[in-house]
Amino acid sequence: MMDQTDPVGAFMPGPRVKMPGAPEGPIVGLTFAVKDLYDVAGVVTTYGNPDWARTHPPATATAPCIMDLIAAGATLVGKTKTVELAYGLTGENVWYGTPLNPAAPDRFPGGSSCGSAAAVAGGLVDFAMGSDTGGSVRIPASYCGLFGIRPSWGAVNLTGACGLGPSFDTGGWFARSAAVLARVGGVLLPPGGEGALGPLLRVQEAWVNALPGVATALQPGLAAAERVLGPALAIQIAPEGLSAFYDNFRCAQAAEAWATLGAWVEANKPSFGPGVQERFDTARDMPPALAARGRAFRATMQERLRALLAGGAVMAYPTSPASALRLDADGAVQQTIREATMGVTAIAGLAGLCEVTIPVARHDGAPVGLSLVAAPGRDRALLALATRVAEEAGLAG
Repeated sequence: MMDQTDPVGAFMPGPRVKMPGAPEGPIVGLTFAVKDLYDVAGVVTTYGNPDWARTHPPATATAPCIMDLIAAGATLVGKTKTVELAYGLTGENVWYGTPLNPAAPDRFPGGSSCGSAAAVAGGLVDFAMGSDTGGSVRIPASYCGLFGIRPSWGAVNLTGACGLGPSFDTGGWFARSAAVLARVGGVLLPPGGEGALGPLLRVQEAWVNALPGVATALQPGLAAAERVLGPALAIQIAPEGLSAFYDNFRCAQAAEAWATLGAWVEANKPSFGPGVQERFDTARDMPPALAARGRAFRATMQERLRALLAGGAVMAYPTSPASALRLDADGAVQQTIREATMGVTAIAGLAGLCEVTIPVARHDGAPVGLSLVAAPGRDRALLALATRVAEEAGLAG
């Protein structure tokens, strides 16, 4: 029987976790939800998997970033579903149910922050916290027609949050408007980083990587960004090819996932849904030489991309090469899209950059997002820019 208070299946089953916001503050009156990998005192953090829930006691303290939001006036109204151990991009969870994509009900919501995206897209909360390691905020935001941010690595306090790849993990969030996205950033982001940005850089490899229909649909959004920052300069950042970004990110991140979670997996032999077990098997068997190659590639990309963006330049490209996968997509199709997607999401992931996705278009009956990407530490400026671009694109709010 459907929960009438949660028609999209965004929240974790059972009693809703709630905490009232402070009576005053910069986000007073806003409601929010948190991905069920953030601790709330007295509640078991399930991390999307019943065996994790079974083997972990209730949290003894609430994650500081959640407390910051409550102190700033926002009211917590629930915990949302996540892909198991945050290791997946479709949003599927066979144990607790896969949330509906309110913007395209015949498609996956995207993951791993699937419930948070569904809750915001379904109008159940004003904003929601997710996490982003390899695209877990950006992709659901693109799939569900939302604004979303992957902050600069280290910008948001992840104490009290379950880890997957600690040198890639970031705490991001979703909203239906750029204004709310920026208001939340005013609470969670460290001070500084404001100021003018530009020029605009059109990353050719990422546009070619997208389906032609997606690239075409996003042109008006790019034009809106150009009206704010001036004509985009076409550049190439990946002579190695985006497949090298995907492969090196995959290897480096998998080694971290096993270092972070492998002991628990080995000790508890948990039951996993489709794809998750295979990813952990790959992580367990990752040759050290490939992981080392991935880390070396990351160091090269950090040097290359941070130098490119140091003066305030902003890269623009499709957040995802395709709109959301249909619910009946087979495993081969899912893997093909996963690889093409992570080749793009790895750009910011490898270099620790901040990225905002803006819901500027639809393709094939579903939303697609345009990403704006800036240097580490320029998060506040990027949120301000995203607000201007959204206004120029005619997006309400």
